Amino acid sequence: MGNKRSLFPKTALAIALAVTMRAALWPQSMSAQSGGSAEASSGPAQSYSQPPPDWQKAAGGKMAFDTASIRQNTTTPARGWNSNFPLGPGDVYFPNGGVFRAANVTLATYIVFAYKITPSMEYVELSQLPKWATTDRYDIQAKAEGNPTKDQMRLMMQALLADKFKLVVHYETRQVPVLVLVMDQPGKLGPLLQQHPDDAPCPTTPMVPSPAPTAPPEPEKVDTRFPITCGGILDMVPSAPGRLRAGARNVSMELIASSLMGGPNGPNRPILDRTGLTGRFDAALEFSLEGKRSSPSSGNAQPESRGPTFAQALKEQLGVKLEPQAAPVDVLVIDYVAQLSPN
Repeated sequence: MGNKRSLFPKTALAIALAVTMRAALWPQSMSAQSGGSAEASSGPAQSYSQPPPDWQKAAGGKMAFDTASIRQNTTTPARGWNSNFPLGPGDVYFPNGGVFRAANVTLATYIVFAYKITPSMEYVELSQLPKWATTDRYDIQAKAEGNPTKDQMRLMMQALLADKFKLVVHYETRQVPVLVLVMDQPGKLGPLLQQHPDDAPCPTTPMVPSPAPTAPPEPEKVDTRFPITCGGILDMVPSAPGRLRAGARNVSMELIASSLMGGPNGPNRPILDRTGLTGRFDAALEFSLEGKRSSPSSGNAQPESRGPTFAQALKEQLGVKLEPQAAPVDVLVIDYVAQLSPN
């Protein structure tokens, strides 16, 4: 249940993207040292330290779980990971009475959760980590008093990772190659991007899978062109085989932009919102996963509808496009991390 969703499903957590961009962001990548630790090299000249992001201050600053246990999961063969609420950067969250529970999760994923790293920035984190941090799997059970918010759970996870994995990080702003999301035609939204209606039902607790797209809704009914659940990027049922569809309700354009990945052939840079659109939005995008077609030799294979490409879908469905630029980006720099010590 807990697997996070980006607007466009990724292959192997975009490891190929990490290789592509590593030279642009870090001249010398981190490498595993004896004992399983890793230390960061110095960044390029155009960088400067930054305080923690605003969401951490708004959540209350440093805090910790009351009790926590962590152990390495060596089950073979490796199974999919799970958690008692989604670990993505959105607001989708289960009421949990202060309990955090996750199984078969890599340290890289725990870091993504703890520091609210968006999908388009995940490869930056991966490029800094030693291999074991992206392959070894861990189970965590923790408890906090009261009913902490999702962001407060993130802050508690930061403290736990610092304690158990000796994780040390800081933020820097660096001038790097990026893609910016801009309007294709200024002032004109696409048919699947709309300002979120203030009076629409909007639960942030995950619901049943979102239905296949339909026509615009009747009054006072949920618009099934978009997910039922609000606050995050969620998978949806595509309208034809061979396509990917995902969407969001009541989210910022910043979250939409930073979640654009476009599958394994998609963008390989941080993606920044430059649409100028403010407020909260509903969005959905459906496109063909280029390079993945049914094999003609498969006798039972159903013909796949090619549909729009990723770039075409952005323009036709959302009314936006991506343009390459260089821009300052806030980067989480990993200074040190060590393998879990046996208890």
